[in-house]
Amino acid sequence: MYQKILVGIDQSEVSQNVFDEAVCLAKATNAEMMLLHILSPLEEPYISPIFMQPDAIYPTVPPAPAETYIRQWEELKQERLEWLRSLTNTAINTGVKTGFTQNMGDAGRIICEVARSWPADLIVLGRRGRAGLSEFFLGSVSNYVLHHAPCSVMVIQGKLSDSGTVIEKTV
Repeated sequence: MYQKILVGIDQSEVSQNVFDEAVCLAKATNAEMMLLHILSPLEEPYISPIFMQPDAIYPTVPPAPAETYIRQWEELKQERLEWLRSLTNTAINTGVKTGFTQNMGDAGRIICEVARSWPADLIVLGRRGRAGLSEFFLGSVSNYVLHHAPCSVMVIQGKLSDSGTVIEKTV
């Protein structure tokens, strides 16, 4: 059925469900799994892209704050790589051949590009439940992937509250 499953994850509660579902599916179909995490300076809790190149916007900004932001960005990247290694080891311990990658950029576009180049049979990712203006301004990764993916897509819905919105807490 599936031989290569690409799993798009972040550090939300929905992603833990995505990871668990993907591991079960990979184990059941004897598929290889690739964990993909996207760093995007345009989303919380990442550092604002303005501070990545302060000289282009504020020529009078001293280099010390820029160095601080760059150091924090590097620490964040390393922290997320350790998290990916931990998840990879968890999947491997259940008998699923698993690798991981961390990229930077627009999540929807990167997921589709990695799915093409790897090449994945299935993409598994979560849905945060953005709607209305939030979805219009911030976009929906799952919606983009559903419309641009080169393979099948499984979207895992987060837990819904009584009002019908997705309950999400950041780890």
